[in-house]
Amino acid sequence: MTPELSIVVPLYNEEDSLRPLYEAITRAVAPLGISFEIVFVDDGSRDGTVSIADEIARSDPRVCLVKFRRNYGQTPAMAAGIAQASGDVIVTMDGDLQNDPADIGALLSKIDAGNDIVVGWRFDRQDKLVSRKIPSRIANALIAKVTGVPIKDNGCSLKAYRATLIKKIPLYSEMHRFIPAMASIAGPKIAEIKVQHHARQFGKSKYGLSRIYKVLLDLMVIKTVASFTARPMLWFGMLSVPMLVGAALAFACTVVQFASSGTLSLPIAGSGVIFLSSAIILMGSGALGELVYKLGDMREHEFSGLTQHIRVRSLIIQ
Repeated sequence: MTPELSIVVPLYNEEDSLRPLYEAITRAVAPLGISFEIVFVDDGSRDGTVSIADEIARSDPRVCLVKFRRNYGQTPAMAAGIAQASGDVIVTMDGDLQNDPADIGALLSKIDAGNDIVVGWRFDRQDKLVSRKIPSRIANALIAKVTGVPIKDNGCSLKAYRATLIKKIPLYSEMHRFIPAMASIAGPKIAEIKVQHHARQFGKSKYGLSRIYKVLLDLMVIKTVASFTARPMLWFGMLSVPMLVGAALAFACTVVQFASSGTLSLPIAGSGVIFLSSAIILMGSGALGELVYKLGDMREHEFSGLTQHIRVRSLIIQ
């Protein structure tokens, strides 16, 4: 039977947190009266996380374990868990007990109210001020400004999604924190609620200031994708404008030089040809992008509902 809810939890060296987390999830979700599954994704842990997760999965048929042979990062782990999940609603959360499973019921209530994405907001965050809180506030303000999606806490992993939406969003690099911005292309209803946040009890944090540059690069990608996915011709046309200006200036200089002295500057004329050729290539790429997008959209409508979902209870990713 297909579960109504899937809870996806990426894990990396969380052997001490795993059993308390499993118990907290089952204790929080069981009273809701819905069928559910837990998808643990081990991201190449080097401690006893895999053996504990495997033991839990063997004792509880509601638990599915996905194993990575090496560490890929939180976003690929989350993407693998989402791909494996079969519930109508998918909730993601961290495996370090800082997210509270007791908030899952509130997330589901917002989904039932008609929202497509519900984002947790750690309003009383229990993290270090300088290395975690301040960079997070700056990043959230920047993300909201650039993407136009006013989320107070993009970095909170505790979120709920309709499966039909989240499974169509490509995730890589550090993109899990940008899911609301990426999903904004489809015009979903997004809600944000206050959730509890606890201090880390076991192990040490895997996050730090080193991720800032990755977030900034991903933010540039998200802005480009969100703004120009459905209009590739506009994007490539904008890129070609400087090339056209350069070609016009080079050809104008060539004409003026030839009219005044009867000679040509091959470097200037050649630069004009290169700029013009580059502009033509960019505009051709934009036209090709428009064609691919339109054909892909037509095929999606044509074949929607014809896909087959294959459920695997245990998966090892190389």
